[in-house]
Amino acid sequence: MILTGHQPNYLPYLGFFHKIATADAFVLVDTVQFVKRGPFGWIHRNRIRASGPEGWMWLSVPVLTRGKFTQSIAEARIDDHVPWRRKHWRSLQLAYGRHPHFAEHAPFFEALYGRPWESLSALSEEIIRYLMKAFGITTPFHRASDLHPEGAAGELILDLCRKLKADAYLSGVHGRDYLDPMAFERAGIRLAFQEFLHPEYSQAPFEGFVPNLSAVDFLFAAGPKSGEILRASGPRG
Repeated sequence: MILTGHQPNYLPYLGFFHKIATADAFVLVDTVQFVKRGPFGWIHRNRIRASGPEGWMWLSVPVLTRGKFTQSIAEARIDDHVPWRRKHWRSLQLAYGRHPHFAEHAPFFEALYGRPWESLSALSEEIIRYLMKAFGITTPFHRASDLHPEGAAGELILDLCRKLKADAYLSGVHGRDYLDPMAFERAGIRLAFQEFLHPEYSQAPFEGFVPNLSAVDFLFAAGPKSGEILRASGPRG
């Protein structure tokens, strides 16, 4: 059984869902430290298409961090006094209102941003589960916080594999920075790294193509065909 995992990113990019679709089980790794910058700085933000020289803009969820440097993602709380929900919903409308499949999914996002949120992880999980369904991904879903894994970095991943009885783990490319292949070999767990080829598609009415945006950019453009195209975007790990 191939397990994969990832932090609960906000409005994740396509590679996030490709990794889930090519595994047999997925674990939302919400027990690790919340960080705002670096390769893991996508937990509270992501990019959508926009006009302007860069062709994209950030959507960032305000998180309470003062005095909470070591908090886990599951512990991170949203500063809902900031009018971020209205801004994010309006930004999606302006960016994608003319996209062919925006109207199909607008009710979900309007309702999502119409209610207050306290937990960043809960917000992201709600979006992730919806997008999995929209892409036709039926991979079983687990939370690390429900499994109480021990250890850090590679040891934490190995413990999740043992708890879920996985004999293989599919990692993203950043896993090469902290996963020890020999440790996985000693544990009898095959370690593989994701191979994701980002599909190129029309982002009209915008000109050109900007890759690695939030997966909603692809969903609003490709609609019912998005899941099939996504699963064809790289070999199985």
